[in-house]
Amino acid sequence: MKKYIAFLRAINVGGTKIIKMDNLKKIFESFGFANVQTYIQSGNVVFETKESAMLEAKIEEQLEQALGYKVEVFLRTMDELAKIASQPAFEPRGDETLHVVFLRKSQDANHKSKQELLSFRSEADDFAVKGREVYNLRRDRDKSVFSNNFIEKSLKESNTTRNLTTLRKITEKYG
Repeated sequence: MKKYIAFLRAINVGGTKIIKMDNLKKIFESFGFANVQTYIQSGNVVFETKESAMLEAKIEEQLEQALGYKVEVFLRTMDELAKIASQPAFEPRGDETLHVVFLRKSQDANHKSKQELLSFRSEADDFAVKGREVYNLRRDRDKSVFSNNFIEKSLKESNTTRNLTTLRKITEKYG
């Protein structure tokens, strides 16, 4: 069986789409996944399965049936996450924060949108695009343009974001 991490978008944010992690764990177990674990309240679910084909779409469909609302899922294998966490595009220092934005499709061939995003590099923000991830090094929170909506408008693709600290803790605990 292969180990995956599902990053759920907009779970337990701003008082909407509230779900307790023990309930989320039970839902994933009801899908037939093994060794299900959740990490913090923001919708991070680690699980094992033999399935691989169309797994994101299947999970989204099953979550909508179970919860009554649509939840976008961004899936990575634990090996992929370990590489992202150990080899980020930037290494934050001091008060800097590194965010990793998870996308469904690789942006390597999306040259125009990728260039548009990279044009927003500044003293406050740096960006890098590697495959299905966008990296944002935020140097100045007050002047930063970074947000999920900003990335979505630039790349015309839905996404979810986690900070590097969270990703490293997940790989240390479950990797």
